[in-house]
Amino acid sequence: MKHRSMIVLALAMLACAAVASSATGASNAGKGKLFQFRGELIAASSTSVQLQVEGGNRPALRAMLGQSQNQSFTIGPNTEILIWRKGIPAVGSFSDLKPGDWVNVNVRDRAGSSLADLEAKPAGIIGDRVHQPDAALPLWLYVGTVAGPQSGGHIALHVTAGNRRALRSLLGQSADQTFTYSDDTIFLLWQGKVPSVIAASQLKAGDRITVRIRARATSSLAEVEASPARHVGDHEPGNPATQN
Repeated sequence: MKHRSMIVLALAMLACAAVASSATGASNAGKGKLFQFRGELIAASSTSVQLQVEGGNRPALRAMLGQSQNQSFTIGPNTEILIWRKGIPAVGSFSDLKPGDWVNVNVRDRAGSSLADLEAKPAGIIGDRVHQPDAALPLWLYVGTVAGPQSGGHIALHVTAGNRRALRSLLGQSADQTFTYSDDTIFLLWQGKVPSVIAASQLKAGDRITVRIRARATSSLAEVEASPARHVGDHEPGNPATQN
């Protein structure tokens, strides 16, 4: 039995190594800067994936400035599709990509490439992680106004509303609070029902802002404010404060 267990373990390690090697090869196949787009999958075919972009690295979000949140990326013959289940990746195909899954799209191209160029170039790796990585953490949602453009990784917000968890954290505190954003934070401006990506410097005085943060349920206000926001919405429609 011990000998058989060792064989099974060795085979499992070889399988993981093969997947890792395949992923590394795909990521290194294209030269250039990494543009990573992250979000909820809308649809997938043998040639493309359509994504509601909810985040990404700095080059990707910079390329999306002024663009719609929903974008399509190209699948080519060398695109590697990795399906993650319980922390273990396996090579898959476009048919394994399901609407609503949380997907990372990695494209490599020259620095400063336009979004159109990035969408036309086949992705190196598409990783399907099913669920948003930090979705297990509670949502802290603050709604308020800003005095003007924001910079330096901080948002000075005059809080006027929020979900229950957020409002509870403000008991006995000032309505004026400062929240953190990072290169991975997406800023969306809503014009009607269509959001487009903007920069923190494009916020205007008096804008109604929603700040979404994922943090532990036991976090203090200071800890929540130190956690980079995942999503900042400008003039978001409806009543986002009802979200939990």
